Parts: sequence; structure tokens; C-alpha cells
Amino acid sequence: MKFSAQEDIEAPIDAVFAFVSDFDRFERLAVRRGADVRRISAQHSAIVGAKWETVVKVRSKPRQIMVEMTEFDRPSAIKFRANSKGMKGETSIELLALSKGRTRLKISMSLAAKTLTARLLLQSLKLGQSRVRRQFQSRLSDFARDAEERYRHSM
Repeated sequence: MKFSAQEDIEAPIDAVFAFVSDFDRFERLAVRRGADVRRISAQHSAIVGAKWETVVKVRSKPRQIMVEMTEFDRPSAIKFRANSKGMKGETSIELLALSKGRTRLKISMSLAAKTLTARLLLQSLKLGQSRVRRQFQSRLSDFARDAEERYRHSM
């Protein structure tokens, strides 16, 4: 299953990239939402090969997911690979400078099942695909507004 969304942000590409690559902030947000997040890589800097071990509840069951950064190309792209017991996924974050003060943020995700149970989970997501896509776009829109607000307050 693949889906993507994009938003234009009223901020320069460097500011948006700094916001997108603030992994400490994302770790705190995930913990606040009930996930257990532990950075495995020794360094706290953003480098290719950085890894996180997470435990999230999916359908009321805890799922362990290993996330690894596979690409970090400042200021235009970040890619991640995620693996769990029954599923694997890839996330791509791309930034494009539309002008000096405007940036396009595009996020693409793909999920693939490795087990029958995971296939059933993906099938149920596909049945509600339009709702999942709407939620994904809505969250990206909220993220873009937050990035714009943080940029305006930092000026």
C-alpha cells in the first residue's frame, strides 16, 4: 500500500528542513501519544544509519518496529526504512524550494506485508483507504502550519 501527501510551507527550505529533522522533538511527540521510543544509535545527530526501536499499539496490540534512516541529504531529502515482525515500510520526505521563502514538503509512505496477519491488517487499511489518505493529508497540513508558526516566531 502506498500513499503520499504534499503541502506548501511559507518558510525557507533550510528552516523547514531543520523542523523536519528535529528528531528529538518527534521522539517526545511519539512518547506523548503512547509509543515507547528508544534511539539505538550512539550519536544523537542526524546521520545515515541512525536507528530507533519503537513499540506502538496497533489494534490494541503492542508492535515492535525498528526504524532506520537510510538517506539524509540536507536540505532536500530524508528517507527511513521500518521493519516489524510482519510488515516493512519506507518513508520518503522530500523538500523543494519553490522560492526564497516558500518550500514544498512531500511525504510518501509504502507498506508491505510479510505475514498473513499483516496482509489482513493492510487489507483493512485498503478498505478505508480514502479515510487514511484524508487523515494523512490533514496531519501533514497541521505539521505545515506548525512549521510556519515556528518559523515566524523565530524571526
